Amino acid sequence: MSITTESAPFAKNSQMTEESAPSVFKQKLKIYKNLVLIGFAFLLLFTAFQSLQNLQSSVNRDEGLGLASLSIIYASLVLSCMFLPTFIVGRLGCKWTIAISMFMYSIYMVCNFYASWYTLVPASIILGTAAAPLWTAKCKYLTETAAEYAVLEGVTSEAVVNRFFGIFFMMHQTSHIWGNLISSAVFQTAAPNGTVSEDGIANPCGAEYCPQSSSNYTNTNLERPHQSRIWLLLGIYYGCAIAAVVLVSIFVDQRITDLVRSVRAKPDLSEFMATMKHLVHLDQVLLIPLTMYSGIEQAFIAGDFTLAFVTCSLGVHMVGYVMITFGVTDASFSLIGACLVQYVGRVPLFLLGFVSHLAMIITLLLWRPDPDNAYVFFLISACWGLGDAVWQTQINALYGVLFQDSTAAAFSNYRLWESIGFLATFAYSNFLCVRVKLWVVLAFLLAGMIGYTVVELRHRSWNSRSRYDLEQCQK
Repeated sequence: MSITTESAPFAKNSQMTEESAPSVFKQKLKIYKNLVLIGFAFLLLFTAFQSLQNLQSSVNRDEGLGLASLSIIYASLVLSCMFLPTFIVGRLGCKWTIAISMFMYSIYMVCNFYASWYTLVPASIILGTAAAPLWTAKCKYLTETAAEYAVLEGVTSEAVVNRFFGIFFMMHQTSHIWGNLISSAVFQTAAPNGTVSEDGIANPCGAEYCPQSSSNYTNTNLERPHQSRIWLLLGIYYGCAIAAVVLVSIFVDQRITDLVRSVRAKPDLSEFMATMKHLVHLDQVLLIPLTMYSGIEQAFIAGDFTLAFVTCSLGVHMVGYVMITFGVTDASFSLIGACLVQYVGRVPLFLLGFVSHLAMIITLLLWRPDPDNAYVFFLISACWGLGDAVWQTQINALYGVLFQDSTAAAFSNYRLWESIGFLATFAYSNFLCVRVKLWVVLAFLLAGMIGYTVVELRHRSWNSRSRYDLEQCQK
């Protein structure tokens, strides 16, 4: 394995002679190589994990094991965010934090081969603990390499950081497509069961679905796929995860800053205290419901929509195809929205996200799933993906705009409250009927938009006063 020897600062870049041009080109090529390799490694890892997450409520439905494991993952993630990222990255460096964290993800996939409370609970804790250091190390690695590349090109680091993260997330978001495509191909059967009766009473699906209902045992769509198919799928996913680990371990260059490790680094309460102190900001408090909604809506589409609507009505083999639609729409509008915001501002995009999800929640409350109209499942998934694209891109951007002087604490709050949204939704999923869950989702959407509206009005008022004061000073 190779170690990058180029240091980030190149103070005399503008004075480089023509003879040094090949060297600069090689450095740029090496940086791009690492960017693409990390992006592809995350693509492989989340091709496996995100698709397995979408299937947990269907494949490990007995005793609510699948959804319980997801709630444990996000509970562990909440705690990990508070204490571990800085410590782990400081001790291991970015490259090895990424590689080891990816390996810990693979443990969860191995334990799914023999899914039980004794295997999935420890594996979920391990995965959740690894998640925060993984993403922190990735962000740090890309930011540092972007800064180095910016010096080589003689441009601002902000422009290159945005470019690098855009390339990374473009690769990462396609994992929705490949993972779900694999699952649908493996679970594909000769003919869908389509056991929902015409009156929808014998095997209630959709909003009428209840996890503890005895009628679930008569719906053959809800039967667990044959064990051999599950093992085949898990084998493919495990192979993807291990390939990601090997890719990072062997081919990604180690940063020079990774060699200067803090051997005295230890977990402390500084990150937790900074996160809690940030709650004195009224804007942060007002954004908590919308931030939680970001986690709630993702957990609902992954855990409840896939089981109560898709699997119950069409069969587990259709989950992947429907969720591919979600992923494609989500990824596409993430890019489109990023381009539109500079022309129309963020308010129209927030309204678009609100209207699309409000319409889909009302539709899900009123609609009786019909396997003969399969296109409706894809349409709902696409509209939900459009709204999700708004929440994932614009809430992050809003935090960056509002809290420019305390970005670390602000984004720590973002991760905290979004993870709590995930955790709560997966935790109560085994005990509430889908109709009740939809009302909960709707309540957080409305509360979130009210809080967001107040934040916008506060800052428009503040900006107006600032402009007025500036004009008075100029007179």
